[in-house]
Amino acid sequence: MNADLNAETPEHSGGDAPLAEPALSAAASVQAVPAAPKSVSRGLILSLGAVAVAALLVSGLLWQKLSSIQELLARQSADTGVQSVEARATAKQAQELARETAARVAVFDARLSEATLQRTQLEELMQSLSRSRDENLVVDIESALRLAQQQAQLTGSVEPLLAALKSADQRVVRAAQPRLTPLQRAIARDIDRIKSAAVSDTPGLLVKLDELVHLADELVLANAVAPATGGGLVKRQSLESLPIWWQRSLQLVFDEARSLVRVSRIEQPEAALLSPEQSFFLRENFKLKLLNARLGLLARQLESSRADLAAASMSLNKYFDATSRKTQNAATLLQQVQAQMKTLQLPRVDETLAALATAAAGR
Repeated sequence: MNADLNAETPEHSGGDAPLAEPALSAAASVQAVPAAPKSVSRGLILSLGAVAVAALLVSGLLWQKLSSIQELLARQSADTGVQSVEARATAKQAQELARETAARVAVFDARLSEATLQRTQLEELMQSLSRSRDENLVVDIESALRLAQQQAQLTGSVEPLLAALKSADQRVVRAAQPRLTPLQRAIARDIDRIKSAAVSDTPGLLVKLDELVHLADELVLANAVAPATGGGLVKRQSLESLPIWWQRSLQLVFDEARSLVRVSRIEQPEAALLSPEQSFFLRENFKLKLLNARLGLLARQLESSRADLAAASMSLNKYFDATSRKTQNAATLLQQVQAQMKTLQLPRVDETLAALATAAAGR
């Protein structure tokens, strides 16, 4: 019986050593104790059976608990496997996304490089267009100023120059280019200088020259015979007591006598030697000099006009009567024209032209 207990204890215990130790110790005590009465053996057997049943119950509970743990581990392992599969799928998707992102980044880099290149080319084109526009602006302003200067020389007025300079200033302001600032300052200085310059009135000079030409036919030559003035009147009053026919005869004799002899003072000997034909050509030559001076003034040949006016003034003082009122008026007009011719030189825009040349050179 003890042998059977020893043999059955490991099987029902399920290999649980702590639970089998009481049974072994009980068996050892049974073997060591001498044979007892049957009642004692039955009670011991019942105790051992109860212990064995309790061990079996404990073993079953432990087995059930172990089974639940194993199921839990199995579920966790399955979940872990699923998560691992999902993680691998996610990693694969991440890799694909990374490759796609890298491809997109490469495309973006290429497009960025193209955009940068296009921007550089566009900036160069804009700078080229800006330089070309500035160069065209400088060329247009220079052409307009030179044309205005020619018009001013032809008309003798500074209005074309002022209009061209003001238009150039407005165009430079609209361009708003820093490198054209010196040009703007030069234009402003030339405008101030032209406004403050004293320029003669060319149309007024032409009117005065025309008046001198018309007055040339009425000028009195230095060797012209002066008309009889008060002497004949005195003689006529002294002969009032005589008959009319006798008064007329004596007056005719007196007039003829006065025309035969004339005493006058002539400063220039050449004026006294002029014949009537030479007097005609002298007047025509005087008018030609005035007309030449007028044409020179219109053609802006100022030196030639001054020379013709000087020759006309010398001829007027040399061959015409200085005591005559018309000669004095002509001399006064001629002096006024000569004085205005000295201030007839038009101001130039050399400073603006120099600034335009500097701007065209790109300095």
